[in-house]
Amino acid sequence: MKVARFFIKSVFYIMLGLSVTVFGLLIYMSKSFENEYKIKIGDTFLVETFMPVTAEYKGVKVSCENLNTVGEEYDVDLKLFGLIPVSKVNVQVVDEMHVAVLGTPFGMKIYTEGVLVTDMTDVKTENGTKNPAKQAGIKKGDYIVSVNRENVYTNEDLSDKVRKSEGKKMDFLVDRNGSKIHIYLSAVKSADDGEYKIGIWIKDSSAGIGTLTFYSPATNVVCGLGHGICEEDSDELLQINSGEIVSAKITDVKKGKSGAPGQLEGTLNYTSIGTIDLNSNLGVYSKYKGNIDISNLTEIALKHDVTNGDGEILCTVDGETPKLYSCKITVRKLNFLSKTQNMVITITDEELLSKTGGIVQGMSGSPILQNGKLIGAVTHVLIDEPAKGYAIFAENMLETAQSLAEQNLKEVS
Repeated sequence: MKVARFFIKSVFYIMLGLSVTVFGLLIYMSKSFENEYKIKIGDTFLVETFMPVTAEYKGVKVSCENLNTVGEEYDVDLKLFGLIPVSKVNVQVVDEMHVAVLGTPFGMKIYTEGVLVTDMTDVKTENGTKNPAKQAGIKKGDYIVSVNRENVYTNEDLSDKVRKSEGKKMDFLVDRNGSKIHIYLSAVKSADDGEYKIGIWIKDSSAGIGTLTFYSPATNVVCGLGHGICEEDSDELLQINSGEIVSAKITDVKKGKSGAPGQLEGTLNYTSIGTIDLNSNLGVYSKYKGNIDISNLTEIALKHDVTNGDGEILCTVDGETPKLYSCKITVRKLNFLSKTQNMVITITDEELLSKTGGIVQGMSGSPILQNGKLIGAVTHVLIDEPAKGYAIFAENMLETAQSLAEQNLKEVS
C-alpha cells in the first residue's frame, strides 16, 4: 500500500512539474512573437524558434497558395508541434518595397516647443542664495511654454520677461511629460549684475550632423538618424516646435576609442532639404524638398529576411560622397519585439577602422545592406567597443515614413 501511495505521489509531482514547465514554456513563447508580420507575395510564412512551431490559416498550414493577395491581412494561428496553440498573429502580404538609399551627411537645426530647462542654479542675492524656480516647483526637463500667458520661443524671450518683471509674481505655463501645469513664482535680483533671475539654465534649439538613410518615392519622405533627437542630459525626445534639415559636408573625423566615442565634424551649407515633420525614437523624418535620382532604387528587406553574416555599411566620412565598407551583422534575440536596436553590426573594413576607429557620432542613420537589399541603419555606437554598434530594421523606418505620409494626406484632405 505504501509503495502504491509513493508511486501515485511521484507520478502526481512529475505530472505537476511537467505541466508547470509546459505552461511556462507556452507563456515564454507567446511573448516571443510579434503581433504583426509582413511577407512578400509568393513567400511562405515561417517562424524561427528553438522549438517546432507551425503556422495555420483557417486550420490549414500556411503556404504561398493560401496567403497570396497583396494588401490583404490574415489572422494566423501558431501551434507548438502543430498541436498546442501558442499565439495568434496578423500576417500582411506586401509587394516589394523600394527606396533610394542615401548615406549622405545632413545638418539639423531645431527649435523646441517653448524653452527646455536643462539645469538649476542658485542666484546670489543681498539676502543669500536663492532659487525661485526650484522653490516654486520647476524641474529639470520641463518646457516653459509661456509666461503671463505670452508664448516663449527663445532664450531671449524668457530672459526679457524675467528681467522686466521687477520681482512681481509671474504665471509660468510648463509642459511636463505632456501635461500642462501653471507654476507661479517671482524673480530675485542678482547681487552680481543687478538683473532679475529665477535660477535656471535653458535651451531653445539644437543643432548637429547625422546621416540620411533613404528617400521613399512613394511617400516623398526622407529619413535619417535611426534614433530621435534627444536632450543631452535626460535622453528625452526633444519636443520640436519647428526644425529644418540641410545638406552638409564632412570636414574632419575625431577617431573613436574604447570609452570615448569619436565624431564626424562638418559644415552646413544651409541648402534646405526640408522641414522636420517628425522626431521619433525611430529617426527624423521630413517631406523632401529637392531632387533625388530614383532611377536605381533598392529593395528593402523584410526584417525576417535579415540573417547573421556579412553586410555593408554606406557612410560618408569625408566630403559629401558616401562609400561602402564591409561589416558583420548579428541579429539580436527577440529583436522583432523592439522597434529599435534590432541588430549589432561590427565594422570589419580596415580602411574605415583606420579613419574612424569604427562607428562614431554623425554616422547614425548610415544605411546597412545585405545581399543587395537595404536591411537597416546605424543608431548607436557601443561605448566600450567602438567597432560595434546597434542598428534598426529598415522596415520599421519605412513603416514610420508611410504613417507620416498618411497623416499628412489626412491633414490636407
